[in-house]
Amino acid sequence: MSGDEYRDDAGRQQQQQQGRDRVQGEGDYDAARRYDKAAREFAQSGQVDEAAREARPADAEQAEELRRAEREGQSHAKGEDPLLDRPGGIPKP
Repeated sequence: MSGDEYRDDAGRQQQQQQGRDRVQGEGDYDAARRYDKAAREFAQSGQVDEAAREARPADAEQAEELRRAEREGQSHAKGEDPLLDRPGGIPKP
């Protein structure tokens, strides 16, 4: 059994033993798949532009509040993901 197969098998055994615990390794893979599917379906639904219009700030005060929040969040970031600068971008799953 290879290292990858061993880890996969061990993970399945642990999940079976801890059926109530949905965290699998570093995250919940089932939830990630559900999110990815829902995001992909939404992107293909034709409702993105409408949702973007509805999400616009109601007024200048709210727009400034959002800009401040974004700057605050960026101040804690380590930078952009280096994969974004690579030719071809992030590989598709």
